[in-house]
Amino acid sequence: MRLPTPLSRNKPNVHKNQFGHVLVLAGSRRMLGAAALTGLAALRSGAGLVTVGIPRSLNEAAHKKISNAVMTLPLNETHGQTLAPSAYDKIRDGFSVYSVIAIGPGMSRDPGTRRLIARVIETSPIPLVIDADALNALQGRCGLLKKSRTVKVLTPHTGEMSRLLGKSKLSIEQDRRGAAQGFAQKYNCILLLKGAKTVVASPKNKIYINTRTGNAGMAKAGSGDILTGMIAAFMAQGLSGFDAAKYGAYLHGKAGDLAAKSRTKLSMIAPDIIDYIPNAIRSSK
Repeated sequence: MRLPTPLSRNKPNVHKNQFGHVLVLAGSRRMLGAAALTGLAALRSGAGLVTVGIPRSLNEAAHKKISNAVMTLPLNETHGQTLAPSAYDKIRDGFSVYSVIAIGPGMSRDPGTRRLIARVIETSPIPLVIDADALNALQGRCGLLKKSRTVKVLTPHTGEMSRLLGKSKLSIEQDRRGAAQGFAQKYNCILLLKGAKTVVASPKNKIYINTRTGNAGMAKAGSGDILTGMIAAFMAQGLSGFDAAKYGAYLHGKAGDLAAKSRTKLSMIAPDIIDYIPNAIRSSK
C-alpha cells in the first residue's frame, strides 16, 4: 500500500507546525507506559509536535520514560494519580493549539477520570482518537459521540466492542464487518475493530479490511496504544479519519511483521513495533 500524498514529505520548504500537534491524554500511576508508547508512536509516525498530558505528580517519571522529543503537560490529578475532572480547563485552553487528541490509553477506570473523558468527548472541537479506558468510559453512554460533529475514530478490540454494544464477543466475532459498520453508522464515527483482519468502517459505508499485515506476536500489552498514536499522527498531518485508520492499521501491522521477523513472534514486545515504524513506512513509498 503506497503512502498517501500528505505523508510523502516531498516539499523541501516546510516546518513542524505543518505536520500537526497531537495531544495524548493517557497514563496513570500503574500505566504510565501506555502514555509513553502512544506519544512515541505519534512522533515516529510523522506528527510535527507531540504533547502527553499526564497526572501532575507523574511528570518527572514521564520525562525519564518518554523520549526527550515529546513534551509533557502536567494536569490536575485524583488521589489515585489519575487525571482529574478539574484537568478539563487546561485541556480546553489547548483546543486552539492541538490538531488531534488521542485519549484513553492507561487512564484507568477511576470515576473522576471517566467524567473527564466524557466531557472531552462531548465538547472537543478537534478530532479525537478514542481508545482503551476512554472506550470503557463510553459504556452505556455512546450517545455522547453524537454531541458534536468532531471527527471521532474509535479503536476497540473485541472485548471493548462487546461492552460498547452490550453483545457477546462471539456474536461480534461472527460478524466483525457488520458490528463495525453498524456502530459507525449509528454513532457517526469511524470504527476500527482490532484483531485478525482488522476492520475499519465509516458512517458512509466505506469499509477497509486489513488482510495483508499483522501477526499473532502483536497480541502483547501496548500494541493498541501504538496504533492509537499512529492514527492520531496521520490525522494531524491531514488524512481523513477513515484514511488515517486504514493506513494506521496497515502500517501498524507491517511494523509488527518486521518486528516479528527480527525478534520472533514469541519474543517481540510493543516497543519493537515502534522501532520498525520507519521501515514499515519506507517499504510503502
